[in-house]
Amino acid sequence: MTVMEKTGTDLQVDLPVKNPSKVSFFTQFIDLISSVRFGIIVLILVTLGCLIGMLIMQENVQGFERYYAELTPSQKMVYGTLDLFDIYHSWYFNTLLFILSLNIVLSSIDRFPKTWTFVSKPKLDASVKWLKRQRRSAELEFSGEKEAVTKRIENAAKASGWKKTIVTEKKGKTFVFAQSGVWNRLGAYPVHIGLLTIIAGAFLTTQMGQTGQMVLTPGQTANKMSETVFDLDRVKEVTKVLPFEVYCSDIQQKLIKNDESLSAMNTIDWMTRITIKDETGTHDAVVQMNKPLDYRGYRFFQSSFVPIGRARSITIRATPANGGTAQDITIPRDGTANLADGTLIKFKEFRGNFSLAQEDPNEDTSNYPNPAAILQVAPPNSQAQTAYAFGEKMKGIPISEKAVAGYTFQLLNFEKVGDQHILSIQNDPGATVVYVGFIILCVTLVAVFFFSHQRVWAAIEEVADNKFIVTLGGNTNRNQSAFDERFKLFTKNLSIHK
Repeated sequence: MTVMEKTGTDLQVDLPVKNPSKVSFFTQFIDLISSVRFGIIVLILVTLGCLIGMLIMQENVQGFERYYAELTPSQKMVYGTLDLFDIYHSWYFNTLLFILSLNIVLSSIDRFPKTWTFVSKPKLDASVKWLKRQRRSAELEFSGEKEAVTKRIENAAKASGWKKTIVTEKKGKTFVFAQSGVWNRLGAYPVHIGLLTIIAGAFLTTQMGQTGQMVLTPGQTANKMSETVFDLDRVKEVTKVLPFEVYCSDIQQKLIKNDESLSAMNTIDWMTRITIKDETGTHDAVVQMNKPLDYRGYRFFQSSFVPIGRARSITIRATPANGGTAQDITIPRDGTANLADGTLIKFKEFRGNFSLAQEDPNEDTSNYPNPAAILQVAPPNSQAQTAYAFGEKMKGIPISEKAVAGYTFQLLNFEKVGDQHILSIQNDPGATVVYVGFIILCVTLVAVFFFSHQRVWAAIEEVADNKFIVTLGGNTNRNQSAFDERFKLFTKNLSIHK
């Protein structure tokens, strides 16, 4: 069975029509998964999966436990059964990504030979009838020698922006073909490469990426991060060892109002100073709220803090018990200072809500209801003794007026800071791959949509001695208005120099 098809050169050719019953199932399957329509459907499903992942909180997101507790039993059952709490690691989402990648690869392989033929073997001639049917066409009369007319058309084409011209002869007619931006026909393939690169990076992230949190206390070293994993109503803590150690040298919190609490609403910035130790040596760094740290593929973010009121430094007043001039000194956390007589004072501990009982580690003292500093006071050649420095509110209680090593102490001021900082750590092996993919995608999309492949033909037909009819025609794959302006310039240049 055959069917008549009209080609670009107005020739009638007989093309065989495939009998569906004779096409193998494998061929039909390949044709299906490489079709553009099928690829769009899969892309819509992937987008829908991403949308669900945004609307339904995922298991590895902070606050999931509270979110899960607020769901109804039916929601828990449906979401859990369909893996909607961890959709990016579900088998069906990864299968969709694989099918989408396969569709892109197969469609590229299927269409590339035709596209390459179109690029490498351009259509150099065209019938007059076909040229007149183009959106932009014109007919001009010329006199003179054929070579001169041909050269004039070539020069006009080049002056109009079509730098590459080809002259051919066929059936007694001369054809001038010119084009620009032929590479635009291949633009879909770099776009496909960009998409595949993004998908590959996303797959690396979901399969090999690691996230966790590290609690850092000044003066201590950590080399593990922990992640709370929710398996529906079951919770477990997963600990992962890092390939380096992190020593916390200092934590600091910059407040908007120093006389208020450590709340996030009153905070400008959190700063954690660390020293990373590995086989390459030591590396000092600072992790801030808007300045994460990248090291060996791991990214450190400020996550939260432990709301137990501490002091990064204190300013105290030491007053001699037997009379004399009081001395004001500032001592950093875990630091020491000397009085004029050589007495050594060590800043041992700070409490936001002081009591003689053991401190409750679960109490939120970020409002500092009853601040006090615990000191170690060591006169020259004497043993250290414990002393307390209270603020204005408690300076009159008996323990605050008790002399230690000949001095009474008062807490004048202190720099507020939490007990610990909690850093989020993310190891994302696919991040760089995704960034490269987006760069490729953006550049190629700009190239594809802001430029076009433009083609023009001139059919030169001799109607009398040194008399010629020149039929012009052309087309473009996009940006028609720009092509129209260039074609008008082309015909204008020819009309002026006829």
